Amino acid sequence: MCLAVPMKLIKRDGDKGIVLSMGVEREVSLALLPEAQEGDWLIVHAGFAIERLDEEEAKENLKLLEEMWNS
Repeated sequence: MCLAVPMKLIKRDGDKGIVLSMGVEREVSLALLPEAQEGDWLIVHAGFAIERLDEEEAKENLKLLEEMWNS
C-alpha cells in the first residue's frame, strides 16, 4: 500500500525541495508543482510533490494518519 503524506516545504532549490512532516525531512521532486513556494503544504507521494493544500487540511490529514498508525 502506498500513501500520499502532507509535508511542509521548508527549502526549495530549483525543481528539488526539502519537506518536513512529523519530524521527518525528505528530499522531493517539485517538477509536478513548479509553483510551490517555501512554507506551502504539499501532498508527497513516491518522492514527488503532487498537490498543494492549505495548512488546516494538511493538519487534519496528519491527525487522521496518526490516529490510524496508533490504532
